[in-house]
Amino acid sequence: ADDEVAQRVGGEWAAQVKWEHHDCDDPARLSDLGVTSRGTPVLINRSVAEADLIVSIGCIEPHIIASFGGGYKNLIPGVAGRATIAHNHGLNCTPSTFNMVGQPIEGNPMRQDLEEGARKLKAPVFIINAVLNSSLQPVAVVAGDPIAAHRAGAKISASIYGVPVPSMADVLIAGSHPMDQDLRQGVKALANTVRAVRPGGVMLTLVRADEGVGVFGLAEKGLPLKRNALKVVTPLLLPLVAKLNLKGVSEEEKFFLYFALQGMRRADLLLYAPTIPEPVHENLPFVTFMPSPAAAIERARQRFPGKARVLVAPHGGMTYPILPN
Repeated sequence: ADDEVAQRVGGEWAAQVKWEHHDCDDPARLSDLGVTSRGTPVLINRSVAEADLIVSIGCIEPHIIASFGGGYKNLIPGVAGRATIAHNHGLNCTPSTFNMVGQPIEGNPMRQDLEEGARKLKAPVFIINAVLNSSLQPVAVVAGDPIAAHRAGAKISASIYGVPVPSMADVLIAGSHPMDQDLRQGVKALANTVRAVRPGGVMLTLVRADEGVGVFGLAEKGLPLKRNALKVVTPLLLPLVAKLNLKGVSEEEKFFLYFALQGMRRADLLLYAPTIPEPVHENLPFVTFMPSPAAAIERARQRFPGKARVLVAPHGGMTYPILPN
């Protein structure tokens, strides 16, 4: 909406600068730049593809799919077509690449693919990316080449948000801070830290979700299967997730579904989110909504009646664990 644009760029600038909403489903507004070596069709917003210079402004933070945000990622998927987004995201729907937060970019197929696709643009790309702290304040700004500058910023981000942990935990407790805006943002705490809970363990994610669910198609539409049935069919469903046509569910959310199914297989995923209405609980069967943190702790105690190794991630919305090799 116009008021949202004004809020992001400033009312005075919004009135002076020409801008447009990108529509990933409008073929008339997309330019075809070819296909990447991994088979991704490169469809880019026509205004961007025909520009003489592209200046991309954003931030660099740990990212569940792309290792780190920022860089060329503002262009793919930022101003790409749906087919581009779908194929690119689907590259990481595999057991070995679905959890790439903070991982080396050189080993990330999705990140490598989007960078290859964005390099097909004819115009030079200049990035201005901020690295934020947990209070969402900039602590560094990198600018210039979208690869070299981005790697420098990712290194800074990793030094802030990568947290060495001694081993996997039996019980992991993660808070959504600073991603407290809504449920869609808050579940990043689960995604960022789940690798620190051992298989068969218990993970409790505490989500503030001050503004409720947010724009989260999967939470609004739900799945046709309940939790027990979902557990049974998950091994068969996982290879098909990237190809599913789920109305009202974005390509990024399909990846989240893949991630959630893998997480459900790994551990007992508990969620405390008091602002989320009960009908939404039923739409997300891969997690168990808890009435209180105390009830969740009691469930963990029942799972581990003796001693348990417990790990707490209070800034789970942005931090990620670094496990021993």
